[in-house]
Amino acid sequence: MAPQPESGAEMTVADLMKLLSAADPAARVRLAINPFFPMSHKMGAVTMDSHQDGRPIVYLAEDTEAVQYGYLPRPVAEALTWMPPVEPPSRGRRLRAVSDGDVSRETP
Repeated sequence: MAPQPESGAEMTVADLMKLLSAADPAARVRLAINPFFPMSHKMGAVTMDSHQDGRPIVYLAEDTEAVQYGYLPRPVAEALTWMPPVEPPSRGRRLRAVSDGDVSRETP
């Protein structure tokens, strides 16, 4: 998993720049949104404003056409801890269909 800012700390522009400096500059940027229905969205505008406490804030926005690229790839969702890792299937008993429609157990 990629390094992240301290738990509970808000990410700063410096944190984001450090994380992005390890990426290929030609790589496309996507937003990973909603851990309960993880989707990949096209990145849009970057804008700045001030919080009500006067501190500056940078906003990363979804594109204006709300382009959604489908489900977030499972390895990405797992790296974000939005999904548990998939366990490989066990090599236990399997069901096997037989020609007359009955199902019998096959042992390894």
